[in-house]
Amino acid sequence: MTKLHQAPIISLRPTQLTVGWREVEHKRKRLHALSAPARLKFLQAHPMPVVIGPERQLYITDHHHLARAALEAGVTGGFFMIEADLSRHDLAKFWVLMNRKQWVHPLDQHGVRHHYQAIPTRLDELLDDVYRSLAGFVRDAGGYRKTPTAFAEFIWADFFRRNIAIEQVQTDFDSAVRDAKRLARSPIAKRIPGFKRK
Repeated sequence: MTKLHQAPIISLRPTQLTVGWREVEHKRKRLHALSAPARLKFLQAHPMPVVIGPERQLYITDHHHLARAALEAGVTGGFFMIEADLSRHDLAKFWVLMNRKQWVHPLDQHGVRHHYQAIPTRLDELLDDVYRSLAGFVRDAGGYRKTPTAFAEFIWADFFRRNIAIEQVQTDFDSAVRDAKRLARSPIAKRIPGFKRK
């Protein structure tokens, strides 16, 4: 079994620019509703994968929503597992290697790619991407399967960004989820990781 380590959640560095705030808030409420022992057990069962970077900084490569939700719920410590130790490299080489492994996603809430320096150094500085929330809720509603493909939810978010109007997502989120779920099951989505046939 992979060894679990502990660290203050606030010390974990992001490897992406955005989260879906609705999804964060949903997870925050779930964490807040748990008793302290149940919350501890839940976090142990959902460790955050990290890469050790330059100056031994810990870079979280997945579970950004859970980590941010834990912060918002007042949880100070989290559990993580080490995917790789890249601490011997300088920052420029580190990001090249992270990109090669698909452990970084420097796209903003409009789907625009940025330099790695634009990635926040703290989880509480991540921006809101409403389409990332939409992708998470569509997945949970059975619109597509969870997949190990790196940043698959962001691929779905960009698909929905091109096909569901922002006004609908912002003013009638439930109907946007219903429409996006139908879209996710349509033939035009068949090449996206996690696609489910009807």
